[in-house]
Amino acid sequence: MASLNKVWLTASACVAFLFFAFFASVPLGQTVKLVLFRSPPIFDTNQIQASRQNIWADLSENETDEVLNFLYSKSGLNLTETSQATHRSNRLMLIEALKPNKTDALAYINGTSGPPERWARVIVVEGEGAPGDVEQAVYYMVGPLPPSENTKALPLEFCYNSDRNYIASPVPSPTLLNEWVLSSLGNNSDVVRRLLSDEAGSIDPLTLNATGRASFTENGTFSLWLQFRQPGGKSSASSLLPQGLYVKIEIPTVNPSTWRMLQWYYNNILYDSIYDLKGAMKSPGFEICPLNRDGDWTDTVDLTKGDPGRQKPPPLMVQPQGSRFSVDKQQNFFSWMGFEFFISTSADTGVTLHDIRFNGDSVIYELGLQEALSHYAGDDPAQGGLEFLDTVFLMGLRTFELVPGYDCPAYATFISTTFNQQGSSITIPNSICIFEYTADYPLQRHTADSQVSVSRNTYLVVRSVSTVGNYDYTIEYIFYLDGSIEVKYRASGYIFGAFWPSKGEKKNEYGYRVHDAVATSMHDHVLNFKADLDVDGTSNTLTRVAIEPVSLEYPWDDKQTTPRNTMHLVQHPVDMEAGIDWPRNSGEMYIVTSENSTNIWGEKRGYRIQPGTGMGTPMHLSILNSTSLGKSAEWSSRDLWVVKQKDTEPRSASHLNYFDPLHPLVDFSKFLDDEEILQEDLVIYFNIGSHHVPNSGDIPNTLMHTASSSVMFTPFNFHDRDPSRRSAQGVKLDLEADGTKPEYFGGRNEKSVQLKATDMEPDLSKYGHEAIGWANVSWFDVLVGR
Repeated sequence: MASLNKVWLTASACVAFLFFAFFASVPLGQTVKLVLFRSPPIFDTNQIQASRQNIWADLSENETDEVLNFLYSKSGLNLTETSQATHRSNRLMLIEALKPNKTDALAYINGTSGPPERWARVIVVEGEGAPGDVEQAVYYMVGPLPPSENTKALPLEFCYNSDRNYIASPVPSPTLLNEWVLSSLGNNSDVVRRLLSDEAGSIDPLTLNATGRASFTENGTFSLWLQFRQPGGKSSASSLLPQGLYVKIEIPTVNPSTWRMLQWYYNNILYDSIYDLKGAMKSPGFEICPLNRDGDWTDTVDLTKGDPGRQKPPPLMVQPQGSRFSVDKQQNFFSWMGFEFFISTSADTGVTLHDIRFNGDSVIYELGLQEALSHYAGDDPAQGGLEFLDTVFLMGLRTFELVPGYDCPAYATFISTTFNQQGSSITIPNSICIFEYTADYPLQRHTADSQVSVSRNTYLVVRSVSTVGNYDYTIEYIFYLDGSIEVKYRASGYIFGAFWPSKGEKKNEYGYRVHDAVATSMHDHVLNFKADLDVDGTSNTLTRVAIEPVSLEYPWDDKQTTPRNTMHLVQHPVDMEAGIDWPRNSGEMYIVTSENSTNIWGEKRGYRIQPGTGMGTPMHLSILNSTSLGKSAEWSSRDLWVVKQKDTEPRSASHLNYFDPLHPLVDFSKFLDDEEILQEDLVIYFNIGSHHVPNSGDIPNTLMHTASSSVMFTPFNFHDRDPSRRSAQGVKLDLEADGTKPEYFGGRNEKSVQLKATDMEPDLSKYGHEAIGWANVSWFDVLVGR
């Protein structure tokens, strides 16, 4: 037995349990290599100069260097360079721009002051002198920039309503915990070998991953349920390859002497100890579950000839005369068909848009992702309480390079993003794409007796893709010719499968069988976004305009002896901060109006908030008072929220909420404090997502058109007429002339276009040939198997 344990521990590097890599210290300076391809940026757009500075802009390379020099030499934080640090050192984890308070930003935009001071947001992992030998991730704000004698490193506290600016690790040393788990598993490797290996050698227990589901309790106990998974030989399909053995680790204190490997779960039977399991294994009736083997069924592509017609290339969009939007590359400012907006990025949430205007009028001050939640349900210890708050994995840092011609049209404009993590700059080339596209349906059409008119439906897309372990989230902001703005998500990737045991009757209570020993696992995806609407200014009101049935008598209805059954509109102004769900039968309209601004017809100018073009009505979390989430995602309980804008509430979540869900850094429930919101500066937090019940069609990957959701902001009496008449391209056909007479409006293609093959199918032979160093980005990366 001793030699078997030795073999297990020798191969322990294959056990993926590096707990809290955000705190990891063995070795802290080591980086993994992320291979990316940097193709030349495509900027054939019209060049313009923004009318003002992008005050939300990411830190420049020079600014980042200046902040680094200040932090190491003058901040008083006693930082040790990452390559030299231990888990008892203070070390730098992240530097990025701290967005200005809206009050200061509006003063600049309105011309009453200069640009706001520039500050940086910094995260430091403090191990030196940490209470109880437990490291803490601490937020600081550094500024004003550029550094001078007035520059300081101050605790960043104003944006967190928890009365603190730090999160502590549940364990004194992630490395120590990793070693403890490996040692404990090694002592019981005979059990693992018997239950999870086969004679054919298709599954070797020494190569399995041990992934965990964390649980936090009010009394301070931290525990993990570990499940074994096969890593996936041909792909990253580990989440499809669970094995049916689970073990519980309990960590009541930071003292390793109190850590225990407690219950084991196998074939729908809970064993109180390893001794109970070993005793059961010796009994005559003990049943060994089938193994979940990898194979061709997890491959995402079929390279055979395939179905008839597959060998012909599909139809493609082209951009025959170049792009039609304009850009200020220095300011990340974009202009298209009356729209103007700035772009910034963040390591945790990715792309955010700022100061969105249409034909010069303010519409949305800020529009961007806040958090992405997935919550599972199941009857085994892993799926039964599994949940992810994906910004903890730094979704901005995981906006990998897009594939031209596939993720985005070949003619798209690509933008690279740069972040600073552990004191090193990380550039992700071509991680955002911007392009125009024409839909396969018209924007407008009508056939009359004497004419036919039809307009092409062209729109602008800002797109990025965040790959968070097993899933890829495509997030896009879409701008339409009439002034509408759509926020949309699509998901693809490997589902988190559950093990299909041989014992007990399955009733499809949580999912469906999709392979020999794999079942799907129902879950909710809920993505929270912030829309700080400034509809023609900051004094706005949200009104619920209800479509209600009614019985009324009319003076002109003299032959009707009873009231006429009809319907009418009823206005319900929302006068207090509130959470709202989409109405049954779409029986209400939610409209944000500027009460003191009207169009030419005297109607209040507004923007309507409504479900967009996804699979169905956007949703919220199905689980009530989630045991796993605690108070870390209170925003997920309703479809949308309306609150009063405050500089002290810039985000509905913190990306570190995951690590203290019962006492999160940002508790969204505190945002609603019974304030009146009539004619106030309103912020809408809204959710998009899907109730995902995977089936055989999700194998090997979920398809994007089956997992999409969106919300739209559409003008409502905001204009005097449809503004797209000035920007749309189309044709009017005069049917009364001698022969049909076409009259075109807007530009059209009148000349032949010469296209190269690469205009339609870009050369991808160099994709993945430029390596960029990338350190671990999350405390929790491998704990949850991501």
